[in-house]
Amino acid sequence: MGVSSNDPLLLRAARGEQVDRPPVWMMRQAGRYMKAYRDLREKYPSFRERSEIPDVAIAVSLQPWRAFQPDGVILFSDIVTPLPGMGIDMDIAEGKGPIIFNPIRTQQQVDQLHLLEPDTALPFIKPILTSLREEVGNQSTVLGFVGAPWTLAAYAVEGKGSKTYSVIKNMAFSDPSILHQLLKKFAESIAVYVRYQIDCGAQVVQMFDSWAGQLSPQDYDTFAVPYQKMVFDLVKQTHPNTPLILLVTGSAGLLERMATSGADIITVDWTVDMADARTRLGENIKVQGNLDPGVLFGSQDFIRDRVIDTVRKAGNWGHILNLGHGVLPETPEDNVRFFFETAKQITYLP
Repeated sequence: MGVSSNDPLLLRAARGEQVDRPPVWMMRQAGRYMKAYRDLREKYPSFRERSEIPDVAIAVSLQPWRAFQPDGVILFSDIVTPLPGMGIDMDIAEGKGPIIFNPIRTQQQVDQLHLLEPDTALPFIKPILTSLREEVGNQSTVLGFVGAPWTLAAYAVEGKGSKTYSVIKNMAFSDPSILHQLLKKFAESIAVYVRYQIDCGAQVVQMFDSWAGQLSPQDYDTFAVPYQKMVFDLVKQTHPNTPLILLVTGSAGLLERMATSGADIITVDWTVDMADARTRLGENIKVQGNLDPGVLFGSQDFIRDRVIDTVRKAGNWGHILNLGHGVLPETPEDNVRFFFETAKQITYLP
């Protein structure tokens, strides 16, 4: 694969090329901590409006780009966005997250689901990603994102977010065949959706398996990894050169298992020391993370020390600097700005 220095920094680092500093972006970098976003939310109170009206979603996606010039600009969307296109009716309640109107509980409901056709079901995705690529050019990398099969199934079966996941675990442990069929359908549709995002302009795609950390290791091996892998394998058949990132919330005990998914880059959260994560994952796996979002409430000296510590432990290859999860709503914007400025001043020693 040819090395092109014209390509943006994050894309080059994600491919494993040598770069002179770690690229940096933040999960949830467009959102409530920014006054510009809160102002726009008053005009468009529905999350689905903000994420599905192209002009509005483009404006939101670009708010942090204009403010901080991160190395990654991510599509403003939600992991449940493709569900209606499969036949699962949902809405996203402000401050509460996704609500599924008819949770999937029966074989008949699983049978009725259909393969996602993004062009017709998600007509807003193409103009958003196309515009983001035009806007940032080679100055930044455009990221797409999707939910993983287990996490989408958890929403679809539970009907909303959960603290115990007792409904889907009931299905997993008492009627696994229905769940496996559901997970396979999700994997096939998500793969279609990832390919579509890449075709529309996404240069790197991150898959969020937000709730897979709620599984025991043996259940993760049964219900999460095989379907993560199914998505990644299907995408790599057609788009082998697009780097794919995997995030699992609360993944400290699962890092080695995450590495078997076929993801190119593993997101590490702050409950693992980055040097330990590097040792556990091995030298060929690239990493993203892993600053505690709470660090951004600290002083500038504290933020700088933590950023430098993380970068030093990650080493000078295959690291994308990020938080271990999304930026928190009350975070001071000035500290976000300082985080980006600090990151960009770091240079790897030759």
